[in-house]
Amino acid sequence: MIDQSILVSTDQLNGDLYTDSRAAERALNAAIFRADISSSFGEYLEIFDTFYADGIEATSDTGEKPVMGKAQLRAALLNFLIPLHVVSEVGGLSVSIRATTIPGDAAGETHSAWTLELVGTSGRTCTLNWRTFRKWEGAQVIYEHHYDQQQSGGPLTFDDLNLDVSDLDGGVQSAS
Repeated sequence: MIDQSILVSTDQLNGDLYTDSRAAERALNAAIFRADISSSFGEYLEIFDTFYADGIEATSDTGEKPVMGKAQLRAALLNFLIPLHVVSEVGGLSVSIRATTIPGDAAGETHSAWTLELVGTSGRTCTLNWRTFRKWEGAQVIYEHHYDQQQSGGPLTFDDLNLDVSDLDGGVQSAS
């Protein structure tokens, strides 16, 4: 559940596009920081529903096609959140995220640098870094672009998690 004290409603906006976009950015980022992926991915969906406009356009410098509309972006978000939730809840993966605001001077636009750190139970780490550019309309993101994506550390494997794969077929009986 989203902490209502961090939300920005259109009633709280003062009409100054520069100030309003920065307040909305701070509220969005605070909600992301407070959510706990190991408990549930549902809170992230609530954040998404609150802060992203129906006509959102999301792009990346990876060369993939733009994602147009909230339904398409929600599907892409779920493809990321569900496995991350399962591996953190069941496999003991430690997940931490942080962001740093990048100063800008354009009204209705914000920039931030993000770091997602994944630490397996083995102690191995995979760190993802990227930058995000957002355009705001009121308290909702209407455009988001991810760029300058980097990864340090290799992908984590089953050996890096607390998964006993020998137990996976423990209760299954074969037909004879």
